Amino acid sequence: MRAYSAPDRHYHNLAHIEAMLGLLRAHAGTLSDPASVETAIWFHDAVYDTRRHDNEEKSAELAVERLAGLLSPDHIARVASMIRATAGHVVPEGFDEAARRDCALFLDMDLAILGSAPDAFAAYEAAVRREYGWVPEALWIEGRRKVLQAFLARPAIYASPPFRASHETAARENLTRSLEQLARRP
Repeated sequence: MRAYSAPDRHYHNLAHIEAMLGLLRAHAGTLSDPASVETAIWFHDAVYDTRRHDNEEKSAELAVERLAGLLSPDHIARVASMIRATAGHVVPEGFDEAARRDCALFLDMDLAILGSAPDAFAAYEAAVRREYGWVPEALWIEGRRKVLQAFLARPAIYASPPFRASHETAARENLTRSLEQLARRP
C-alpha cells in the first residue's frame, strides 16, 4: 500500500488497485484461481518508476521475494508470469487453459480504463501525463502516439470475450479520440 500511495502516483495508485479489485469481484465466478489473480493485482505495479523500462520485471521479482514461503512455488510462478505479462498485455505461452483465461481477465482488468466513459478516460490520460511530467511535450506526444497506435493495431485490445464485449468499442473510440487530440497539439 505504501508503494501505491507514493506522491508521484497519479493513476498507478490505490484507486487503480481498488478498481481492479472491484472487477475481480465482478468476475470472480469465472476465475479458476481468484487468489492468484488478486495477488497479481496487488503486485503488478508495486514497482513503478516512469524513468525505467523494467517495472514489470521488478514487480514480479518483488512478488517472488515477498511471497516465498507463503505460497507454493507453482503459485508464485503463476503470479509472477501474470505480472510480467503486463509489459505487453499479452497472455504468455505455457499456461493451461484455466490459467490462460485467468490471465486474460487479469490483463483486461488492468486495461479496463481504456474502455471507460470518455470523462474517466480523459482523467486517466491526464493522470498518466502527470506521472510522466518530466518528459518534454514533443517526446510525450511521440511516445504516447506509438502506445495508442499499438493498441489500435491489435485485432482485439482485450484478451477475454467478456471484456471484448463490454469494453472494446469504447476503448477504440477513446484511443482514436486521444490520437486525434495528440495530432492537434503543437
